[in-house]
Amino acid sequence: MKKVGIVFGGKSTEKKISVISAKTVIDNIDKDKYEISKVFIEEDDWYLCDDIDSNYEMINKKKIDNIISFLKDLDTVFPVLHGKYGEDGTIQGMFEMFNIPYVGCGVIGSAMCMDKVYTKTILEKANINQCKYVYVKKIKDKYIYVDEEFNETELPIKEIISKIESKIKYPVFVKPSRSGSSIGVNRANSSSELESNIIEASKYDNEILIEEGIVGKEIECAVLGNNDVITSPLGEILPDEVFYSYDSKYTNNESKLLIPAPIDEETTKKVQTTAAKAYKALNLKGLSRVDFFVTDNNEVYLNEINTLPGFTSISMYPMLMKENGIEIKDLIDKLIDLSLEK
Repeated sequence: MKKVGIVFGGKSTEKKISVISAKTVIDNIDKDKYEISKVFIEEDDWYLCDDIDSNYEMINKKKIDNIISFLKDLDTVFPVLHGKYGEDGTIQGMFEMFNIPYVGCGVIGSAMCMDKVYTKTILEKANINQCKYVYVKKIKDKYIYVDEEFNETELPIKEIISKIESKIKYPVFVKPSRSGSSIGVNRANSSSELESNIIEASKYDNEILIEEGIVGKEIECAVLGNNDVITSPLGEILPDEVFYSYDSKYTNNESKLLIPAPIDEETTKKVQTTAAKAYKALNLKGLSRVDFFVTDNNEVYLNEINTLPGFTSISMYPMLMKENGIEIKDLIDKLIDLSLEK
């Protein structure tokens, strides 16, 4: 039996989602094929747990004194970690340093996709269509406008808003550049909303992305593989709010997922081809979910890439792979095999 460590929890704002995703993996992994260690990260401490209960609390957690020695004894690690320190290349770098196989994308791919600004920079080079955007930084109490050539200019926030308004039209979406699960993301329809949303986003990250709003279907495509990749059928999100917020994803349960998405064959192939191209351009491995907007006239805009998508019971990635004929138990097998191949 291969020894697999499922690592979850972490230090990010997405810790709760990580635990929910991990329970799905734990409940569906083949217990006859793998010897499972359930490893929970809480702040700076790592714990070995017997299980996760129905309230997503740890059962019999015991602190691991020498985590490196513990991890090196495993055949591979399945990091079910979302957000900062989990899918930004940080923990992947630790695994690489100690030659520990692990599921998912490597250091560079994870880091680039966690930072939405740098994802856009690489995708621009790959000539992949994206919505217009503006990049702003907040350093201490100062706001900095960053132009297309990465020149930085410190400006009052109202002047930055004027620059944004000269480049993109309302509505716009304001996002922390390195946050996931739509945490800190808000829609602005006016200069006053834009200002308050920039201030709100800066609570989560000092890099802030302001994007034009695209009117169209929210479409997602799952990608699986290392060098040879497969793309899934497409799924459409019908959010219960104006956009697919954190509450829409995990709290309200009123959002709907349409699988397969009601899109014509030509546009479906275009989305799938673009997803695979972006996956390779960013040097991704194992798995990722690529998110798009598709307009009424079938224009395709790549929105974001998630290198460690949710594995909850309502998460799109496992549902899309199931539509592709890969049940979650087999999907976990494939991801473990890909980690060892990588």
